[in-house]
Amino acid sequence: MKTYSAKQGDIQKDWVLIDAEGVVLGRLAAIVATRLRGKHKPGYTPHMDMGDNVIVINADKVQVTGAKRDQKIHYRHTGYPGGIKQRTTREILEGDHPERLVMQAVKRMLPGGRLSRRQMTHLRVYAGAEHPHEAQQPIAVDLAAMNKKNTRSA
Repeated sequence: MKTYSAKQGDIQKDWVLIDAEGVVLGRLAAIVATRLRGKHKPGYTPHMDMGDNVIVINADKVQVTGAKRDQKIHYRHTGYPGGIKQRTTREILEGDHPERLVMQAVKRMLPGGRLSRRQMTHLRVYAGAEHPHEAQQPIAVDLAAMNKKNTRSA
């Protein structure tokens, strides 16, 4: 018996729509990372880019558990000496680009390397409910129905 290894022609990429409203950030990132890598498919091959194209909407309404909204600090660096900046999760979610919080969480759930950087290009995150990908006819995935722990009230 031979081990199955997917070829480029065998890969079927779907479009998936995920609504992040009320969903816990870490659980959302874990499910999105699994979809991006293609680990939910029976013919998963680790060295191939066989994941789906994922659209996340309502990223500004994502939930965090505990006191992380006010106590967790996110750091970034400008590249200049002494240029470290810090913001809380609340400041990021109420700022101009709340989708960056979801993008960074998903990026950190993927292994580092060229393949993961390529898989991240298949992720589209939008702060509001509108997205320009209606022509792709994405399949809606309801994370709230998967597990009751996936959602949290505000």
